[in-house]
Amino acid sequence: MTALSLSPSLAAPQQPIDALGHIGVRMTFSPGEEIYAQDEDADMFYRVIRGAVRTTRLLSDGRRQIGDFYYAGDLIGLEAGPVHRFSAEALGCCEIQVIRKSALKLYGDEGVKIERLIWAETARELQRTQEHVMLLGRKSACEKVASFLLDIARRFRGEVAELPMGRQDMADYLGLTIETVSRMVTQLQTEGLVRFLGCRRFEVRNATGLACLVET
Repeated sequence: MTALSLSPSLAAPQQPIDALGHIGVRMTFSPGEEIYAQDEDADMFYRVIRGAVRTTRLLSDGRRQIGDFYYAGDLIGLEAGPVHRFSAEALGCCEIQVIRKSALKLYGDEGVKIERLIWAETARELQRTQEHVMLLGRKSACEKVASFLLDIARRFRGEVAELPMGRQDMADYLGLTIETVSRMVTQLQTEGLVRFLGCRRFEVRNATGLACLVET
């Protein structure tokens, strides 16, 4: 497998969040369990300790839009407004650190440092959102799937990447049908760019070729 360079906006956070280690409480969630709800008061934020999380929003016509996927080390629930625009659910068994925003003022200078870290993570979240908008609006179906797989692969240091989400989640995130996602995955395998080892595990066989497809 060709070595992959990490994208700053999509790789795991480069700055350790050690300051959050003793703040808040840690909770466990089962697969599919809701961590927080859409339109719920955003008086807390969350750090993924273990597992993976998806954020989703139900539209007025019943359709579902997936906001993003989050992994160990990521902060979620960072909102500019008073409520959560998306809900968050555990994709598998998760351990989540829950922190009340108002508690930060009790930590003095350390709380100020944490608030700065939150702002940095919020800026990173904005960049991810902008990249998602570009992906939805400007890329072909094949480019969308290739971008998604490359982003997932960049999170893993080993050769085999794991998909904590199913094909329907992928389809909803990419604005495609599940049938189209499956066809594009088959096409990428046929072209020798990726190889799937079952439904949820894959490896990038030609990182340069996959990156060139994404950047076209």
